Amino acid sequence: MAVLADIATGPGVTFSPVLAAVPVLAGTGTRRAVVPLVAGAIASVIVAGLAFYDSRVPVVVHITAAATVIAITFFSCANVMVAATQDRELVRVRTVAEAAQRALLRLVPRRMGPLVVAVRYVAAEAEARIGGDVYEVLRTPYGVRLLLGDVCGKGLGAVETASDVLGVFREAARAEPDLSEVARRLDSALARRTVDEEFVTAVLVGIPDDPGPAIVVNCGHPPPLLCHAGEVTVVDPPIDSPPLALLGLVGSDYRAGLLTFERGDLLLLYTDGVAEARDETDRFYPLAQRLAGMPHDEPEALLDDLLVDVRAYVGSGLTDDAALLAVRRER
Repeated sequence: MAVLADIATGPGVTFSPVLAAVPVLAGTGTRRAVVPLVAGAIASVIVAGLAFYDSRVPVVVHITAAATVIAITFFSCANVMVAATQDRELVRVRTVAEAAQRALLRLVPRRMGPLVVAVRYVAAEAEARIGGDVYEVLRTPYGVRLLLGDVCGKGLGAVETASDVLGVFREAARAEPDLSEVARRLDSALARRTVDEEFVTAVLVGIPDDPGPAIVVNCGHPPPLLCHAGEVTVVDPPIDSPPLALLGLVGSDYRAGLLTFERGDLLLLYTDGVAEARDETDRFYPLAQRLAGMPHDEPEALLDDLLVDVRAYVGSGLTDDAALLAVRRER
């Protein structure tokens, strides 16, 4: 268009400076520096040709146009190279994060003992894969034991704390017959850390292989939700207990509560990234109400539906990491 306009207006007017936009446009959306380089070379040749045609235009204008095209060409090439380097670095970071996630948050079998299990983890940061939310499902001599927790903190410190929590739980859950003692060992391990003002809210659940009540120990975490015969109830703890690492401040102990968990029942554990998600009017997501209106036959489908519903409710994306763990008793 610039060339046609230049020819149409005659040798007394030039549009050659407009050609400086050619390498910029060519560099948009590509990660190969050769693309804007070739475009800039073509634009430079056209500028030189127009200089001969526009004989009435001062020479300094043609020189300035050529210099501008060359400078912007090299700038566009450099910009593309920087963007390509950042993309490669982001891929490496994501690869490391995915490896760390596989090491910390292991894949959970769909079936474990009498349970059908499903888990979902969504990091608030777009480039993140892991954060401060933790989960685990273990087969132990005392039945299946669940953990869902939320580290108070962000970044690498939260990931390190999450690693400690999972390591202690994986050992203690298999060794301790008393689930309250598992919680106490988690608290003791975190309390010995040198990091100030760091704690973890968590809920621990033990489900026997044979029919019988489940055991729930809540350490300052949002209470689980039980779906039974189409109704949703909140599983409140017998007493309010502090988060892990803070038990010594109140001088008490963790107490377990019994929960009737029958065949066909579904138990949902979640973090505050779901419970405290807000819409545009700053209203919290009504988790129990929305859960009651969803089918509870298949944990995988339920969690998928819940995440879709939460995202639609919030509208602008989650502002905190969110973890969901659902188990359904099949026998």
